[in-house]
Amino acid sequence: MSPALQITLIVTIVTVGIAVIGYFGFKISRSTKEMGTDADEATFTTLHHMSVAVPHLERGLTVEGAAKSTKALRKLLNCPVLLISDTRHILATDAGIEFTADLEEQASEAFATVLATGKTQVKRLSGQDFVAAPIMVGDQPVGTVTALSPRAGAGFVRAVSEVAVFVSAQVSTAQLDENKAMLLEAQMRALRAQISPHFIYNSLNAIASFINTDPARARELVIEFADFTRYSFRRRGEFTTLAEELEAIDRYLLLEKARFGDRIRVSLQIAPEVLPTKIPFLSLQPLVENAVRHGLEARPDGGVISITATEDGMHAVISVEDDGVGMDPEQLASVLAGTTVNMHVGLRNVDVRLRQLYGNSNGLIIDTAPGAGTQITLRIPKFLAPGKGSINE
Repeated sequence: MSPALQITLIVTIVTVGIAVIGYFGFKISRSTKEMGTDADEATFTTLHHMSVAVPHLERGLTVEGAAKSTKALRKLLNCPVLLISDTRHILATDAGIEFTADLEEQASEAFATVLATGKTQVKRLSGQDFVAAPIMVGDQPVGTVTALSPRAGAGFVRAVSEVAVFVSAQVSTAQLDENKAMLLEAQMRALRAQISPHFIYNSLNAIASFINTDPARARELVIEFADFTRYSFRRRGEFTTLAEELEAIDRYLLLEKARFGDRIRVSLQIAPEVLPTKIPFLSLQPLVENAVRHGLEARPDGGVISITATEDGMHAVISVEDDGVGMDPEQLASVLAGTTVNMHVGLRNVDVRLRQLYGNSNGLIIDTAPGAGTQITLRIPKFLAPGKGSINE
């Protein structure tokens, strides 16, 4: 090959190389610009690691949740070791280095001091800094976030404390959800207890009165009684359908009619499209029982209980009305406020549960006056329960 041809070939190769380098340099530069500034990229990375950790902390401080969240949190802090503990022991550890038994023992020593003081602690042990920050629920430490660093500066200590605050928020939310569920369960137990002594005693007496005079009717009532109590004392779920609750109310009224005869008359107007609507379990039956016990029982000629359910946009509007003796509005207000006990307990329990589930503006709407009967109305979202997504799935 001639020298001129060699020079031409070299120039061509260099030119192509420069072009290729320039092209990829342009692409890299463009992709960097699309990611934004370094600060934007750091913010995105931080939010990503936090979003990865959140779902695993929804149930509070559990071994499984801690194990899955520590990896994301260690990446967030960019430290060699991160662990989460409760008040007794280490729940989970994520380590980018060998985490020996000696280091684990020293970490336990660090978080023990945090639990005793409720404050972030820095301990230098075996040439490493252990930064332990408290996970707080209210003013009570319930665990710790502990990170290991070769040399922890003020910024790293602050970062560990902020991660612990983040974990605290998730654990506190889980604790609130658990407390709410326990409260709702306690209120349902109270409703069951209210049904139990009064209704069961009267129903059994009514059934007994038919054993000799009308055995077939007695057998029918025993079956209705068993089905109603089975529904009332069931343990599955916080919600039921309007159709299921109405079936239970039908059984309840059959048993009460065995006692009162024609003194209790019932009117039903139910729109078919609202029957599948999910409603809080035992939210209507106590209202019907209230109408019988406090509205009609005192009237010698009894009266009419009207139950209606209609569709109003995204809500089901359900009403229980009686033409009985009515209530004093001031007394009713004290019942709902919880300052009057042993009367209309079911009304208060249902009102409290509705407000907890759907918001404070969604309690019972009660229209009553002495001698004017009582109308109680509920507005139930047809598709959504707060914090649960679709409840009609």
